[in-house]
Amino acid sequence: MSLPRNPNETNRNFFQEVHEVVRLIPMGRVSTYGAIAHYLGARHGARMVGYALIAAAPARGLDDIPAQRVVNRNGLLTGRMHFATPTAMQEALEAEGVRVVDDQVVEFKKLFWDPSVELE
Repeated sequence: MSLPRNPNETNRNFFQEVHEVVRLIPMGRVSTYGAIAHYLGARHGARMVGYALIAAAPARGLDDIPAQRVVNRNGLLTGRMHFATPTAMQEALEAEGVRVVDDQVVEFKKLFWDPSVELE
């Protein structure tokens, strides 16, 4: 499955595209801010992917976006402070079978889901 690549499509914005990609990350797998940005054509847009996930907070009615599955390039839970509690991101990942030790995904390379590979 691949997302539309029409640059003239006006009814989409970057945040919406990030949300769509994150919804595609399989349970028990993780991706990174940078990998998602790269897939969407924003090579240096990792920070913007983070902003898109902050905008997807459940309080805004977008609780169908599994933001816990997005970590930094080293597998660290750098977005944890944007969850309801300091441990909510880890708890959500562990509920999917992902082990986390010291705020880092165990076997990160094995669990890494690259949208540029998986969706093309």
